This record gives sequence, structure tokens and C-alpha cells, in this order.
Amino acid sequence: MPKAYVFTRNGGPEVEGFADLERPKPGPGELLVAVRAAGVNPVDWKLRTGYTRPGSEPLPFPTVFGSEAAGTVVETGPGVEGFAPGDEVFGNPLTGGYAEYTLMPAAVTAHKPAALSFTDAAVLPVAAATAYDGLRQLDLAPGATLLVTGAGGGVGSAAVQLARHAGLRVLGVASAAKKDFVESLGAEHIPSGTGLADRVRAAAPEGVDAVFDLVGGDTLREAAGLTDPAALISAGGKPLVTELGGEPVRRARTAAVLDEVARLTVEGVLRTQVTRTVPLDRAADALRAVEDGHALGKTVIEVTA
Repeated sequence: MPKAYVFTRNGGPEVEGFADLERPKPGPGELLVAVRAAGVNPVDWKLRTGYTRPGSEPLPFPTVFGSEAAGTVVETGPGVEGFAPGDEVFGNPLTGGYAEYTLMPAAVTAHKPAALSFTDAAVLPVAAATAYDGLRQLDLAPGATLLVTGAGGGVGSAAVQLARHAGLRVLGVASAAKKDFVESLGAEHIPSGTGLADRVRAAAPEGVDAVFDLVGGDTLREAAGLTDPAALISAGGKPLVTELGGEPVRRARTAAVLDEVARLTVEGVLRTQVTRTVPLDRAADALRAVEDGHALGKTVIEVTA
């Protein structure tokens, strides 16, 4: 039976493990995909702890980890047009990406360009697409100054690159260990930690035009005072950013956005910054690195179906 990495109830790492699951059957508008690669994201472990997206139904157990993946279409469900078995695709799985097989919604799944590897395609649906959506939401003019918190992570590294491509000056907040990485993306590094606001003001005495937060918590609270609330967005602290007068990142979740970030990647505008790949049988190691906050760039689980 196909293998998957799952959690069996809400809790910590102790509720994780491998399971042999029946191969899913695609329903109307769905694709059955043989997974080749799956991106690892903070939301994966947050869902395990009991976090639920607004409006979402409680998760069934066991739940397969993974919110972005790339692979090959095996079967199409009723009513699906534009896809056929053998097509190489990427998107947000309905039944988890840390698995040999998953289901994807055809309406928001994109064809993988031949020039794009499965590993790179697997990290676009969450990280790159969130960065793309957030920058469109801010709609800053070239020359504006943008503060990105969590600039050394998956979404942050994509946001820095796309912002620089749009002609923005970027201040990237990250740990000292990620300084060289953040600067390699074209941002000016701002060390994270207590006193962040003072360091930002020293680096940009004229102020920042917007804040793109990917951390939440105390970092978001301190960064919020550096710009007008109307120019404050967050993908890392959604309830808090609303309390502070800003907005969560508004996700488009369309195939058109996936096509666009894939095009930018193929053209070299966006580098996926995949810094670590592990096989499916080491999924726990990959998840721990992201959960502990030590991951640099993007981590990918490579799957052989």
C-alpha cells in the first residue's frame, strides 16, 4: 500500500508517524497525482498542533502532512478538462503532500514547465505564491522601502527577490546566522531580536513604506509601529495583524498565480532557494528543521512513488 507521513491526533512530534494508506480515488474536479516532491512549511506542523484555517473543517485523522507538492497525473476525476495521465503538475494537495499519492483540485493546479524541476516546482504553491500575493496586495511603487520579517525563510526569501525585481529597497529581518543568505538575495540585513525597531530606524531614518511580516508575535508587534497600518500585512500572525490595524496576506489561490511564479522561476527572476532535500523516509527530520526555526530557505521531501 502507498506510504504517507501522518499525524494521528493533535499534539507534538510524538503524534507523527508513517502509515500505509489506500491510494485515493479522484472525485469530480480532482486529479490523482503520483508525488515526486513536497515542500515543507511551518503551516504543516502548525496544523498538527491544532491550528485551523479560518472557515476550515476539523481535520480527519490520520492526516497526511504537506501543503504543496509536484508530481505526475495518474488519473483524472469526472469533469476534469485540460489534464491527462502523464501530465507533470504542481499545486496544493487536498490529501497531503508527504505521500506517494495525493489528490489535487484541477481548478487550482498548474502544469509544470519542462524547464522546471519537480523539486523547484514543489516549493512554489505556498512560499512563492504567498510572496507574490502579498506584494500585489501592497502594490508599492519602484523605489519604495519594504521591511520583510523572516527574510531567511521560504516565503521571506521569495518576497525579497520579487520585491527587488519590482525595484523596491528591501530591509530583511533575520538571525545573524542568516545574514549572508539574506544579503545574497539583495536585501539589507537587519538582525532580529529585541530592539528591532531601533535598528530599522537607524538603517532607514526616512522610514519604511510597508511591512511584510512572516513571523508574527513580538516581531510583528515591534514592526507594526514602523509603518502606517494600511501598509502592514502578515502571513505569520493573522489574528494579531488584524488587532494591530493591518491585514493578513490575501491569497489568490489560482492556477494563474502558479503559472506566473513558475514563469518567473524559469526566467531566473526567482530562485527557489531549496537548500535541503531529504527522502520521504526522513520526513520527520525535514519537519523538525522547519519547526525548530533552523531551516535556511526551503526544505523539500523527495518522493519515489
